Amino acid sequence: MDIRTALFLSAICEQTTTQFNNARHWFLVPSTYRIVGTFEADVYSNMKELFGFLLESDKAAILAFRGSGSAVDWVNDFIAYQVKFTPVSGGGSTHCGFTNVYMSARDRIMGLLDNIPRDKPLFITGHSLGGALATLAALDIASNRGPEGIIVYTFASPRVGDPQFARTYNRLLPNTFRIQNEHDIVPHLPPLIYQSPTTKKNYLYMHVKGDVKRSFRMGSVAGNHILYSYFVDLAQDAPHMATAICAYPPGWCPSSD
Repeated sequence: MDIRTALFLSAICEQTTTQFNNARHWFLVPSTYRIVGTFEADVYSNMKELFGFLLESDKAAILAFRGSGSAVDWVNDFIAYQVKFTPVSGGGSTHCGFTNVYMSARDRIMGLLDNIPRDKPLFITGHSLGGALATLAALDIASNRGPEGIIVYTFASPRVGDPQFARTYNRLLPNTFRIQNEHDIVPHLPPLIYQSPTTKKNYLYMHVKGDVKRSFRMGSVAGNHILYSYFVDLAQDAPHMATAICAYPPGWCPSSD
């Protein structure tokens, strides 16, 4: 894991939440980047919500997904039975709630990616639910656009799919860094063996590779999970670098507010 990249992308993830939470859907963009486009996804009962954006600079592109930001997002988080991941041959089965959200945004995301060169490095990132969506997108893009130049950084991502999904992902996406706090409950969900409460059918879940273990306690279940806590923990490894990253544009790094 490159600490500067992790800090920078955590700040990018913060802006997906800023985009969602303000009425004008404004968010801050680093000075060397431009907005290629934003995307929405369907949530519970086909409600549409903003879920992220694609940025581009002369050197790289960034596809960023936000985490859970509303009550209906949490409904999708808990729809944990599995469905076939149809965009990828041999892609196994994946969490139904996460997959439904991703698939509703897929056409828009692929259309945005058509605006950037295929040989340009593409960073894919997200926190929490956004980490799960980033994982699904990474395998889809690697399989259908080509895996060259894809780098994945996720923060506090839950498990996404079954062992077949994980095997296919691990083969195509070696440059993955799945940053997780050992005291954060979300990366431990769904459990390795999930039993549907309605059908009693068992589903196997496995994390993709790239585990970057962190260990911090922030006094509460939420405190151990929020993006700000991850940023503070990572910043301890490179405090001067974190200060430099947060200097401009002002206010774009994760905060406790």
